Amino acid sequence: MAPLKILICGGGCAGPSLAFWLARAGHNITIVERFPALRATGAQIDIRAQGIEVIKRMGLIDIVRSKVVDEAGMSFVDKHNNPKATILANKSGKGAQTVTSEFEIMRGDLVRILYNATKDNVNYIFGVSVDRFEQYEDRVEVHFSDGRTDTFDLLVGADGQGSRIRKAIMSPDAPEPYRRMGLHAFYWFVPRAEMDNNLAKVHHAPGRRAIMCRSHSPTEAQVYCAFRDESEETRSIPKASVEKQKEFLTQKFRGAGWETDRFLEGLKTTNNFYCQEIVQVKIDSWYKNRVVLLGDSGYCPSPVTGMGTTASLVGAYVLGVEINRNSEDLPQAFANYEKTLRPFINEIQVFNTGALRYIFPETEWGVSFFHFVMGAICFFRIPELVARFSSEERGGWKLPDLQTPVQDQ
Repeated sequence: MAPLKILICGGGCAGPSLAFWLARAGHNITIVERFPALRATGAQIDIRAQGIEVIKRMGLIDIVRSKVVDEAGMSFVDKHNNPKATILANKSGKGAQTVTSEFEIMRGDLVRILYNATKDNVNYIFGVSVDRFEQYEDRVEVHFSDGRTDTFDLLVGADGQGSRIRKAIMSPDAPEPYRRMGLHAFYWFVPRAEMDNNLAKVHHAPGRRAIMCRSHSPTEAQVYCAFRDESEETRSIPKASVEKQKEFLTQKFRGAGWETDRFLEGLKTTNNFYCQEIVQVKIDSWYKNRVVLLGDSGYCPSPVTGMGTTASLVGAYVLGVEINRNSEDLPQAFANYEKTLRPFINEIQVFNTGALRYIFPETEWGVSFFHFVMGAICFFRIPELVARFSSEERGGWKLPDLQTPVQDQ
């Protein structure tokens, strides 16, 4: 069985995770990343449910543990920083995670871990992207942004929720791949202050706005601002310049109370800023001929589910297993990948968008009601009990074994 020559587009978390499993089986793997160097930046992410088991099977659990952020839980606070409800992390090692995972980690740290685990067996090319490609019966011919052309046995699109690879394989008349939630988010880093500790803190302000602060180091804290707005004008903000994005954000959150003035002052000088519309990616098929999608490019569950990183890790594992089992029959490998993974993705993408009106209240009264409800839930320790007596596996879905073929249902 000859090794395959495989190109992965995207060097974040999903692409290198897949490369780990494929390179271990002896395939020839190249990863292209459009950024000029390893993009080891970004905010705090978490690993949950079946994603924790994938990290264990990769043999990376100890190094991931050594890099986790010391976050004890999440507290909802009023404008005077008084806690109204607090949900602690479940660090017992048993049951499901709460809103704070036992495995909270900075995106950059996880990217570096995955890069170090693959760099000796994978060819990384930075500062290059896929301009276009043509598929043939036995190969994919890829044209790169630096003018080179090369052929591969298959191409993997792991290039995020705005995937260009996905756009290239979708029919022009296909439905829009995004399930929109009318939700927008910004994050950036600010200097750590005395009030910043190992509890993530969330403040709700009237006008369907929420601000969260969490600290990952002795010197820095992360700020997240999110709000509900379904207008077309707001939807265009992520495409504007960074200066326009910051100006929009400042106007939107001015007067929101709590520590917002400090956060907006830090916005002026931050070097780590990002904004996005919160969406889910839902498409009918994750592959076409010799091109297959992975992670957010094919099935982004959205940050509100807390399962984005886990979906990438689990998807990479399942796709890697199927390619390694069926390297001489890629259509079968891709069909098995979709058949096996789709129930898990359907489960983690379940989200009632109607709940957002309660999570992001319009009025001061709505904020007070939210605090009352959350306070009652936490007083009776409901999140702790639910986590402790729930299975860590979402939906009862089982990770396939590396040696067990997929069986027909």
